[in-house]
Amino acid sequence: MQKFIGTGVALITPFKEDLTVDVEALIKLVNFNIDNGTNYLVINGTTAESATISKEEKLLIIDVIVKANNKRLPLVLGVGGNNTLEVVKELQTSNLSEIDGILSVAPYYSKPTQEGFYQHFKAIAEATDKPIILYNVPGRTAKNMEPTTTLRLAKDFSNVVAVKEAGNNQQQYNALLKDKPADFLIISGDDDLALGVALAGGSGVISVIGQAFPKEFSKMIQLGLEGKNKEAYDIHFKMMDIVDYIFEENNPAGIKTVLQELGICNNTVRLPLVKASTQLHSKISKFVSEF
Repeated sequence: MQKFIGTGVALITPFKEDLTVDVEALIKLVNFNIDNGTNYLVINGTTAESATISKEEKLLIIDVIVKANNKRLPLVLGVGGNNTLEVVKELQTSNLSEIDGILSVAPYYSKPTQEGFYQHFKAIAEATDKPIILYNVPGRTAKNMEPTTTLRLAKDFSNVVAVKEAGNNQQQYNALLKDKPADFLIISGDDDLALGVALAGGSGVISVIGQAFPKEFSKMIQLGLEGKNKEAYDIHFKMMDIVDYIFEENNPAGIKTVLQELGICNNTVRLPLVKASTQLHSKISKFVSEF
């Protein structure tokens, strides 16, 4: 699964002030990332505010990104939820011909047992022949999928090819790296830990901040994959503050503010999320102008 090594970015969904999808800004964001070293694009993930975009809007976003990308980079589509039957139905009825892989978030709110996680992803793995990237993000789902469950899925299903691990727990990364099958990818979902994971043997990152600074962030991850820790950490240290800022209040309000400062889109989000506060906006603006 070489196409999922390096820096993937979890694309935001730009909105106009009237809350409709800003197609022009989305095309600009896609081209900005392709032109500056991003390795693959993730569509309709949680950073895209997938919880508050309609089915029709999701189809529009996929169509816009597929056409803008024009087969230049691999595409990963977010298809997940806490209704297993509905996730399976979506996979079985969607046109996935232009999609290289599926990113499926662990069930949220339901707080399943480890066996529940396993059976959920078993059903998903059996519903499609597309490569599947598991997504563990206990800070949002309220339940951690333990490394033993992730690795059980990796060993039992050939199309479960990777995990986007976002538990913000270095020990959990280490447990996955220690016991994973040789060809299974450990992808960081934590921007602040991504370099350390790459240096420890991980396969890269699916990043939020990477879409705003693709040239620098992609270079940092590539240096990490090559074991060039000093050069990589030089970039990491320069970006530490902005990584903290974008998650200070809520995601994606922070990253949308960065992208607004870069002239790519405005910082409109849909309720229940709200725009970055004046104080946070000021810090982000200062960082971007000085970076």
